[in-house]
Amino acid sequence: MTDSMLSAGVPADEDPVGTPRDGTAPDDARAEAAARFASVVGLIDAGELAFPLPGSGRTAARLSALQAVAEEDLCVARLVEGHVDALAILAELDGPPPGPGRRWGVWAAEPPGTTLDATPADGTWLLTGVKPYCSGAHSCTDALVTARTPEGRALFAVAVDPRTSSPVDGTWQAVGMAGSDSPDMRFDRAPAVAVGGVDAYLRRPGFQHGGIGVAACWYGGALAVARTLRHAAARRADPHTDAHLGAVDARLHAAGAVLAQAAAEIDDDPLDSGGGARARGLRVRAFVESVCAEVLARAGRATGAAPLCHDPRHARTVADLTVYIRQHHGERDLAELGALLARPQDTR
Repeated sequence: MTDSMLSAGVPADEDPVGTPRDGTAPDDARAEAAARFASVVGLIDAGELAFPLPGSGRTAARLSALQAVAEEDLCVARLVEGHVDALAILAELDGPPPGPGRRWGVWAAEPPGTTLDATPADGTWLLTGVKPYCSGAHSCTDALVTARTPEGRALFAVAVDPRTSSPVDGTWQAVGMAGSDSPDMRFDRAPAVAVGGVDAYLRRPGFQHGGIGVAACWYGGALAVARTLRHAAARRADPHTDAHLGAVDARLHAAGAVLAQAAAEIDDDPLDSGGGARARGLRVRAFVESVCAEVLARAGRATGAAPLCHDPRHARTVADLTVYIRQHHGERDLAELGALLARPQDTR
């Protein structure tokens, strides 16, 4: 990896999210990530740390900021990405002002077998049911949540209140991304405010832009894994290790260029008047996911078991990145991209 690539993250003496502990126990990871998440949100509220809105002309700075947090801690990045994505959604869909001191999540997973219903009641909405994969369940104060209405799927802003919402015990057993704290949440007539109309969350241009923000987090995690490989190569000359490092550097350089191009394209057409946002998001996420998978494989083959067994920070990053990139749906997402290219008339 090149020196300039390694310096893309936040310098150690300017790290806005602190230095992680070595503990990898799930409860420790969750508590650590929650504390650092709150710290980052405090810096955002104070204007000391910026995540410009996508399409604002500074999308590259937004992606770089997400990358930098992820390079230090992927679980914290997952929480921060959800918070800044929520702020962007609220701005795009004219939602309620987020307010200072609030920590937001975006809980929009829709796997089979779980249902969250929104029922109109006296000029407001009440949410009842279960929502899976709610990152920051114990640390978010508010969330944007997709739920089913009589007219279709819609997005709602809801306060996380123990009287009306609670994490479901035993539904987040992950080792990788343990600190992201992503259990199911059970809602019981939780008051909520509609944000946009039916399907507005998915149809807005920012949905595609936000997916590229997630890819920037994956990229930051890959940079962190690659750092261990570079250190191994620096300690002892070995042609096989050098070859793995060279291959990793080339792939990471390409991924960085792809993200930079995507940022420029978003700023050139923030409202997606050209209709290219969906294909762009699918391409970028597929490419960055493939780079991350190769970095994980090559770093493991080059360094062996030692750093996984003796370097807790590296072991945790590998485990976290392995889980995090599974937000990419593999062949399903590639098939969607192929269909979009081959039969665009069928995918509108």
